[in-house]
Amino acid sequence: MRTLQRFALATLAAAVLAACATVPDIDAAQFPQAPARYKEEGRWTVAAPAATQDRGEWWKAFNDPVLDALVEKADKSNTSIQVAAARLAQARAIERSVNADRYPQVNVGGGVSRLGGVVAGTSGPARSFGTLGADLGYEVDLFGKLSRANEAARLDARSRASLLVSTRLLVQAEVAQAYLALRALDDERALVRDTLAAYRGTLDLTERRFRAGDVAELDVARAKTEVASTESDAFALDRRRAEVEHALAVLVGDVPSNFDLATGAWNTALPVIPAGVPSTVLTRRPDVSAAQDTMLAAQQRVGVARAAWFPDVSLTASAGYASSELSDLFKWSARAWGVGALLSLPVFDGGRREAGVNNATAQLDEAAAKYREQVLVAFRDVEDQLSALRLLSDQAEAQGRAVASAARATALSDARYRNGLVSQLDLLDARRSELSNRRQALQVRSAQYQATVALVRALGGGWGTT
Repeated sequence: MRTLQRFALATLAAAVLAACATVPDIDAAQFPQAPARYKEEGRWTVAAPAATQDRGEWWKAFNDPVLDALVEKADKSNTSIQVAAARLAQARAIERSVNADRYPQVNVGGGVSRLGGVVAGTSGPARSFGTLGADLGYEVDLFGKLSRANEAARLDARSRASLLVSTRLLVQAEVAQAYLALRALDDERALVRDTLAAYRGTLDLTERRFRAGDVAELDVARAKTEVASTESDAFALDRRRAEVEHALAVLVGDVPSNFDLATGAWNTALPVIPAGVPSTVLTRRPDVSAAQDTMLAAQQRVGVARAAWFPDVSLTASAGYASSELSDLFKWSARAWGVGALLSLPVFDGGRREAGVNNATAQLDEAAAKYREQVLVAFRDVEDQLSALRLLSDQAEAQGRAVASAARATALSDARYRNGLVSQLDLLDARRSELSNRRQALQVRSAQYQATVALVRALGGGWGTT
């Protein structure tokens, strides 16, 4: 009786101390505050968290069936997505395992043995001995150690779910950017080859005029130089296209040797993201949500580490049957049972528990710093792409004027050269200038597509799902 009283008093005292095993508060002031407006966009709205909402089939806004097929294939076969999905499954399994510690543990066992021969100087017939029993164990969660461990595991699993969404969004964006880069290269290759054909025509004309004695050999040498230099550019573009195609093959989970994307026209639409969408960036970005959940999980683990200072209370019970004859195994007279309680309080551990609390606190500080960094990166990404799209639009308009002027200069120089009014050098300079400006225009157009895809990713997915 006195033992039970002591146990009850110890349990009551432990319950009073339970309030000490709390988790530390997280100071929200250390994190960046949402700006009143973006530099590039004046609207800002408050939105509910949406880390797990559907990102939408945002790539279909580009209206390109080939791109649609590539993204769908990547969703099924990309290895990065498969790795993220496996890690999510692991996190959910760990959550179930940790949660199981909060419930009673029941074990059932039994055994049979047969003994015979000489025992204590006497002999007798062989006899069978049997046992059948069940054990029940339950740890009382007085200080919240088990519940906090379960909450930390749940937050880890939710973080992994957000990372899976983030990985899928990243892969979709990389597929779109690689495909659009490849189509830009196709157009640039066609442009260079058209220019190469024009240079070859000029070379043929120059050689005929040289044979007729109308021009010097220097003109032939200049024409040959332009032909060879442009051929070199064409081969360089072929090499770059092959590299991009190989990268695209890996993104969609295919072997580069088996993957072939035919050259095609660049007819992909350039969608316009409506104003105001960037206001929901922090609630939509899965990487920000993952960083936040990781920080909250670390917060719970500080509470778990602090709970190590307090006693563990375990309740046990056992019941079963034992008999020297198998036929008597289930008789009531063969029953046996027991109930017990165990209070375990650590006294001295050489500083192990204090080190555990310090480690958990340091991990929380690290997770908080990473979350703050992720928030800052999120805002930077949006600002980068908004400013890029605005400036690229202005650049495209200016570059368009440059292309028109260069094309006019080439046409005039060609006509005057054929009539002997200007030198070959003037024609080559004009054609070189036109090629350079047209290639620059293609690169600006490609950058507009790349920035649009990057902005979609920075916003956390399709704008139609906000």
